[in-house]
Amino acid sequence: QVQLVESGGGLVQPGGSLRLSCAASGSIFSINVMGWYRQAPGKQREWVASIISSSNTNYADSVKGRFTISRDNAKNTVYLQMNSLKPEDTAVYYCNADITDRRWRSSNYWGQGTQVTVSS
Repeated sequence: QVQLVESGGGLVQPGGSLRLSCAASGSIFSINVMGWYRQAPGKQREWVASIISSSNTNYADSVKGRFTISRDNAKNTVYLQMNSLKPEDTAVYYCNADITDRRWRSSNYWGQGTQVTVSS
């Protein structure tokens, strides 16, 4: 069984920073793309950023230049460094990953979500 567990959310003032982490665990053979999504109250879930490798990252226009996605393959972990946070960044942030397990089954997985609130 494969699991994704996020951490690092919380309350921060506008202009502040937070770092989210998402660790994958279980019977993992390989992890392809990893990414972050978010869902604000009353809105649909939206894509934030994704990473295949350190040289292959993509960002939504709304976070480009403020957020940085990275991964540590040895730890099966993806990070989201969020700087210059704005109130409109308030949302539940979800980790997502395409994972092949040790039985060679490939599936898409979601974490349980972590709340980020940007408010003074």
